[in-house]
Amino acid sequence: MALLEKENQFKKDERERILAERVPALQLSGLSLQELQDLCKELHQKIDVTDEERYDIAAKVNKSGMEIQDLSQKIFELKGKMKRPNLRRVRVSADAMLGALLGSKVKESVDFKANLKTVKKEEEKKEEVTDWRKNVDAKSGMEGRKKLFDAGQ
Repeated sequence: MALLEKENQFKKDERERILAERVPALQLSGLSLQELQDLCKELHQKIDVTDEERYDIAAKVNKSGMEIQDLSQKIFELKGKMKRPNLRRVRVSADAMLGALLGSKVKESVDFKANLKTVKKEEEKKEEVTDWRKNVDAKSGMEGRKKLFDAGQ
């Protein structure tokens, strides 16, 4: 503990010594009102200069921090240990997908249904609906069944 206390005391003494060198003590006694106002203006100008320097240094530190972060990210990517994020399913229309894949080459929208081949279905032969009594007479007996058998083939 004594070592820490000595180090803290040394830091305080060093700070006081540096401040005494850089900032001389103010002699305010015996100054007129005009001289005090001039002194205040001078101190304000020094404060402004100091704030500008502090802002510039803070901007440089932030820029350096961002560069360090970017470079460390590049190093991490080059090592190949980058964790891939989970992909989400996105619903995209066909036109939007073609636009994304082909870029600005396709200007008009493509109608996929128009380009599909059309297949014609054969219509089933429908039997004519006639009087059921005629059908019963024609199909009665062996000959009527033979007609049905022959029609099926």
